[in-house]
Amino acid sequence: MQPSALYSGQVMHQRLRPRRHRLYYRLYMLLLDLDDIDACAARLRLFSRGRINLFSFHDRDHGAGTSEPLRAQVERHLADAGLASDGGPIRLLTMPRVLGFAFNPISVYFCYRRDGGLAATLYEVNNTFGQRHSYLLPVTRGSGPVIRQATPKRFHVSPFMGMDMDYAFRIVAPASALGIAITGSDAAGAVITAVLTARRQELTDRALLRAFLAMPFVTLKVAAGIGWEAARLWLKGVPVRDRPAPPGEPVTTVADAERPAHVS
Repeated sequence: MQPSALYSGQVMHQRLRPRRHRLYYRLYMLLLDLDDIDACAARLRLFSRGRINLFSFHDRDHGAGTSEPLRAQVERHLADAGLASDGGPIRLLTMPRVLGFAFNPISVYFCYRRDGGLAATLYEVNNTFGQRHSYLLPVTRGSGPVIRQATPKRFHVSPFMGMDMDYAFRIVAPASALGIAITGSDAAGAVITAVLTARRQELTDRALLRAFLAMPFVTLKVAAGIGWEAARLWLKGVPVRDRPAPPGEPVTTVADAERPAHVS
């Protein structure tokens, strides 16, 4: 089995307070082993690294947005958090550029040990203001098929959400299927939930072409959909919050995140 793959599925967002609001949309994402991206680009006609194609991956769309290899960046964050890598695979779940355009509200790095166990996850969040922040959370050895994690919110994403919140994550790591559920809660309880479910396909030109024909310009659709749903929330009377300054550090780790108080 190739380490990199295509995952097709759907996302559900549900806002619970102060107005109920729900949406579903289909999407596909790539799971890219950071050591396998060049090999994927070499064997696939429809996928390239660093140049335009039907599908492409640009390193500067992630991490610090620099030319430094992403693996080196992630390993440095792991070391800073006391989770030093032993050289195991690091696999990034993300939407690629489609005809040169991409917007990823969230991408996830799955950081494995050499023995195959998942050591940590790095959740990389982008907002529509061109800002990026990540949350690095450990995975306890011996965790079951559903991994649970939590962290306080540190990064402004939506103008309709406050900052005094905590995130709870429930993930099923990529295999034949994957699942990621995120719940945002404040002192009164859950405010919003988002759930991604997807199934694995081999990463081939045929699979990429089928995905494009089934969901053309999916990255543009996601970006446009964020604006449309924001307009609907505004029309429902959901108050708009001021945008705070982004965190001083690019990554919130378990070392600098106090224990969440509101996540159950």
